[in-house]
Amino acid sequence: MSFNSLIYPSPIWGNINKHTIISNRTRFSPALAIASSSFLLKTEEKSKLFESKTSRDSVSCLLNQADTVGIIGGTSANSTLNFMRKLVTWSSKDGEDCLNFILCSDPILSKRLLSHERSSVPSFSRKSMSSSQCDHTPIVENLFGKRVFLEKSGARCIVMPCHISHAWYDEVSKGCSVQFLHVGECVAKELKVARLKPIEAGNPLRIGVLATDATLTAGFYQEELQNEGFEVVLPDKATMEHTVIPAVEALHRKDIEGARNLLRVALQVLLVRAVNTIILASDDMRNLLPRDDPLLKKCIDPMDALARATIKWAQSAREGK
Repeated sequence: MSFNSLIYPSPIWGNINKHTIISNRTRFSPALAIASSSFLLKTEEKSKLFESKTSRDSVSCLLNQADTVGIIGGTSANSTLNFMRKLVTWSSKDGEDCLNFILCSDPILSKRLLSHERSSVPSFSRKSMSSSQCDHTPIVENLFGKRVFLEKSGARCIVMPCHISHAWYDEVSKGCSVQFLHVGECVAKELKVARLKPIEAGNPLRIGVLATDATLTAGFYQEELQNEGFEVVLPDKATMEHTVIPAVEALHRKDIEGARNLLRVALQVLLVRAVNTIILASDDMRNLLPRDDPLLKKCIDPMDALARATIKWAQSAREGK
């Protein structure tokens, strides 16, 4: 994995306010690039990136604000930019300047994440190894390298606006010296604060989770929700095989209407099981339904919770709390 692929096309260093977006695509000197590559390729070795005072100063001076957020891109640039759009819009709605950010986007990582996410879909798994056979070490090392890079670049809080990346959250966050938000924890805490009431009196409060098989298998949404005392309801095997997986296949065949109808069936199956709301943990699935679709109003996007938690962290950091 080369340094160029790790930060391709380049990290974006930005400071955004209500009226303008300023982003500088910073090209590093050859000397700095070589030093960074040797560290990021072998994360267990001591970093050479900051061995010289020149290298250290050239990076640390780029962003030294207390509210700087490091963002690790996920399965697509579009989903990452959609998350950033929320950060920009929501954090500046009261006339305040938006938080500072560093975005690391890598198409090679995106391709690997997407391949893993699709590995449980028959039409895709025939073309590649199954999830259980695949070696995830390159993904983990890539994510870990980006996390370290963002820390060294001045980020005081790190987020991954990508569902499947959280399958390796523990490995990626190990030894992290700054705040590292978890999307599952963020959405579970929001639901806890909301003080929802069970649909059926006397029953536990149920939360549905609908996502790709890879995300559901990782189990992090279920774990975080259960930690907050919720009963988690997942699609059963028949629903996955006859609605969710076919919906994903239809989507990638460009059969939007077919995918949309299958998704509606999957959501209705969860709703009849008396869930209060459904965490729709898939950008592709969420984008299938029109904004005014009644079923979509029964769902929540966990990335919204991650964005709100990021903004709350930044506001606290500015105030020195």
